[in-house]
Amino acid sequence: MSETTASVTAAASPTSRTVIAESATARGRRARIALRGLQILLALFYAVASALPKLIAHPSAAEMFDELGWGSAGMYTIGALELAGAVALLIPVLQSVAAMALSALMVGAFVVTITAFDGENAATPLILILPLALIAWARRRSNGDLLRLVRRRA
Repeated sequence: MSETTASVTAAASPTSRTVIAESATARGRRARIALRGLQILLALFYAVASALPKLIAHPSAAEMFDELGWGSAGMYTIGALELAGAVALLIPVLQSVAAMALSALMVGAFVVTITAFDGENAATPLILILPLALIAWARRRSNGDLLRLVRRRA
């Protein structure tokens, strides 16, 4: 028993049976709101909990990157990529690409935690990939919008 709101416009010709319908169910609206909330939550996580410690050179982040042998350059690079991804998650035309890029970053984080840190906290990047994959899939239409925008500017 879902509530539906539909605005239906029939074509001008009486012989044509083409119907253009825009259907926005309450369930679909709630799903879009929940997805947007998830994007905001992930953006906050990546900006505040993940990128910020790297960008301010928090001792725990600096120690971890020194242990990896990547030093401060690697730490600042990863922090900047995470912050850029967090911001891009909130921009409609970039949201799907941002989710895919952050997923790729999480694959790298998973590999690093397995190889360099003996799997300690290896589940975290894998857990983060799931909502990112959902966002990338659900917002996939924005990829076409981005492509059209890039082609128009080129």
